[in-house]
Amino acid sequence: MKIKRNILLNPGPSTTTDTVKMAQIVPDICPREKEFASLMKGLRSDLCKIVHADEEKYTSVLFCGSGTINIDICLNSLLPAGKKALVVNNGAYSTRAAEVCTYYGLDFIDLKFPVDEAPDLEKVEETLRENPDIALVYTTHHETGTGLLNPIREIGALAHKYGAIFVTDTTSSFAMIPIDMDRDNLDFVMASAQKGIMGMTGLSFIVGNRAEIEKSENYPTRSYYCNLFLQYDFFERTGEMHFTPPVQTVYAAIQALKEYFAEGEQAKWARHTRVFEAIQKGLEELGFRNYIKKQLQSGLVASAIYPDDENWDFEKVHDYCYERGFTIYPGKISTTNTFRLCALGAIDEADIKAFFKVLKEALVKNNIKVPVQYKDKKQ
Repeated sequence: MKIKRNILLNPGPSTTTDTVKMAQIVPDICPREKEFASLMKGLRSDLCKIVHADEEKYTSVLFCGSGTINIDICLNSLLPAGKKALVVNNGAYSTRAAEVCTYYGLDFIDLKFPVDEAPDLEKVEETLRENPDIALVYTTHHETGTGLLNPIREIGALAHKYGAIFVTDTTSSFAMIPIDMDRDNLDFVMASAQKGIMGMTGLSFIVGNRAEIEKSENYPTRSYYCNLFLQYDFFERTGEMHFTPPVQTVYAAIQALKEYFAEGEQAKWARHTRVFEAIQKGLEELGFRNYIKKQLQSGLVASAIYPDDENWDFEKVHDYCYERGFTIYPGKISTTNTFRLCALGAIDEADIKAFFKVLKEALVKNNIKVPVQYKDKKQ
C-alpha cells in the first residue's frame, strides 16, 4: 500500500513511518487475551528503558488519551491530603497544570516566570523553603508552545532537598532528548505515543517511582478513570488496562519502539538536532527572528515571530504549504504572534530543505517581502 507522505512540522502528532502505520493492520483481538497482555508488558518495559529507569524502582503505566491526561492523573493522584503542589510555570503547558489544580480544588502555588526565560532557581528554592507543606513540584521539561527547555535536573534536586517529589511533563522531549530518571532527579515523567516515539495518537503513559505510586493508594481519591494507583494496581494484578485499551494504537506503539531502539538514543537525538539546525538555517536565510534565545532553546521547536509586513497572513502561508504536503503551526504565546516549526517525527534534513523552498514560494506568492522585515531593527 502506497501512503502519501506529509511532513508535519507541528508539535505532534508527528510524521510516522509506513511500518508504524501498517502495524495497526492486525487480526481483531480481545484486549483481555493473555497474548495482548504480554504485548503490553513488553511495551511498558521498553518505555522504562528509554529513560534509563531501573524497573525495580520505576514502572510505566499506560492510559487512553492525549498527553494532557497525564497531567491530570499525576496531579490528582500524587498529592497527599493537607499538602501543596508547586507549579513552576513559564509556559502554556505548565499553565495547563495550574488549571488542572484549580479544577480539582488542589492547594497549589503557581510560581510564574516569563515565557521566554528559564525559571529563577533561587525563587524556586525560596518558595520551597518558605512552604514546608509542598509535597509535589511540577514543571514542563520542554515548553512546546515556545521551544524553551527547562532545567529539570536542577529543579528536581531542589524538590528532593525539601522532601518533595518531582513530576515533569516530558510529552515533547521523551524519546528525543536523552533523559535518565536518576541522573536528572526525576520521580515521574510522562508522554504520549504520537510524539517522541513516533507512534499514533490515543495512547499516553507515565513512567514513575513504584514506591510513590503505592503510597498514593492512601491519598484522597479525586478521580476514578484518571487514577494512577488504580491503573497501576490493575496492571500489576492482571497485566491489563483497567478499561479498554486502544488496541491498534498499542500495536503501532510497539512497532515504533522497535524502530526507536534500532535507530538508537544518540543517533535519534543527532537526527532531531540536524533537523532543528536545518530549520534554524532556513529561518535565518528568510530573515525570520526566533522568539526564544538560542541558549534556552530545546533543539526541537523553533518559534518564529511574524514579520511586520502588511501582506503577512499566516493562514494563507499555512494553506500554501499544506497543499504541498507541509504542515506549520501557530505559536502559543499570548503576547506575541509566532508560528512554530518542529523537529519531531520521522523526518530528516532533506525534508527541511524541501520545505523552505515551498515556504519561500508561499511568501513570494503572497507578496511578502523576502527576506522578511521587522520594524524594530534590533536582532
